[in-house]
Amino acid sequence: MNEAGDDTLKIDIDGWEGPLDLLLALARNQKVDLRAISILDLVEQYLAFVNQARELRLELAADYLVMAAWLAYLKSALLLPRNPEETPSPEELALRLQLRLERLNAMREAGARLVARDRLGRDVFLRAAPEGLRVVRQARWEAEIYDLIAAYGRISARTRPVMHVVAMRDVMTLEEAIERVSTLLGTRIEWSTIETFLPEGASGPYRKSALASSFVAALELAKQGRVELRQKSAFAPLYLKAST
Repeated sequence: MNEAGDDTLKIDIDGWEGPLDLLLALARNQKVDLRAISILDLVEQYLAFVNQARELRLELAADYLVMAAWLAYLKSALLLPRNPEETPSPEELALRLQLRLERLNAMREAGARLVARDRLGRDVFLRAAPEGLRVVRQARWEAEIYDLIAAYGRISARTRPVMHVVAMRDVMTLEEAIERVSTLLGTRIEWSTIETFLPEGASGPYRKSALASSFVAALELAKQGRVELRQKSAFAPLYLKAST
């Protein structure tokens, strides 16, 4: 049995006498015959260990409980028939237990180191006038050859000097149209369409220009009271006649 103040669980049963963790390690390496170990005696000595230890750490008791449970499971795996394809071997189960205990111990040590760190307001204190953190930003550009060429084209188009070249076209000015319409109205008495006031032989863009200028000239003469306009409906022919 264990002595007072000893945190090591030592068992004394048929087939083994010593620490429980050593028994588990030997069982994994097949150095101990688990068939000769009494699980009932193991449980009774574990309960006695928990009851006798006055200042026992609960996590240590939990570790020993897991070890004892795995020993019982290993022994049952040896006694009962198993399917090699579905149930792992006792050696593999013992190795898994050892790895889990090591991982649990590592987590406990990490937790203890975190708790033992300096605490703000107790071990370390904030600066009275904090300066803050300076943020440094660095741009990372990613572009393909098409993006570079397109960007260059847009910039070049904005900065390139623009030259506007006005093509010379044969048009009739408003002054020419007013003079022509005024002259022809003096020679005509009846209503005449506006097309009859266009120059003879006018075609293409010049005819369109002469028609537009003649229409504006007719409106200007009507405003002056020198001509009368008539149109029966929308888009119907426009008739002109000198005012009487």
